[in-house]
Amino acid sequence: MAEEKTLLEQWRGMAYNEQTDKNVLQKLWIDYFQKEKEIYQQLLKNPDEEVRGTVKGLAEKYNVDIMTMTGFLDGINESLKTENPIEEMDEDTEVSLGFDKENLYKNMVAAEADWLYNLEEWDTIFDAETKKALYKEQKSSTTVVKEAKVYPNDPCPCGSGKKYKKCCGKNK
Repeated sequence: MAEEKTLLEQWRGMAYNEQTDKNVLQKLWIDYFQKEKEIYQQLLKNPDEEVRGTVKGLAEKYNVDIMTMTGFLDGINESLKTENPIEEMDEDTEVSLGFDKENLYKNMVAAEADWLYNLEEWDTIFDAETKKALYKEQKSSTTVVKEAKVYPNDPCPCGSGKKYKKCCGKNK
């Protein structure tokens, strides 16, 4: 008998399936993002309340199916104060949606989910300055800084005063 897939494996198999028709996948994600947004709107109204329940119970509370709730739990997991056991959870697993506000905001920015980090519910949690600071902090944490390229005729970065090609750049 084949081992049953976990909820997370089922969700990822459905949402990230390369074989699925593009239009079907696109519709799945459009529907998902709309439901995700509605759940966040409710969660952000009481950001300090830790919402708990079983996967199934939360799906019912937010009026979504189990797969949508699984996707939501997958998405929010890194923003939680205590991560849920999403790898092995089933619909009766107790989970928490107790999120870290700053972390959640920055993760939404990292995901480029402007429809989430621009939700008006954030306005009662953070003022414009704080949101801007968190946004910048997140963006700069992922910026890759490349070292300046040294050309053969440039002065050598070692400080010898010689040209790079006659110094450290020899044999390169």
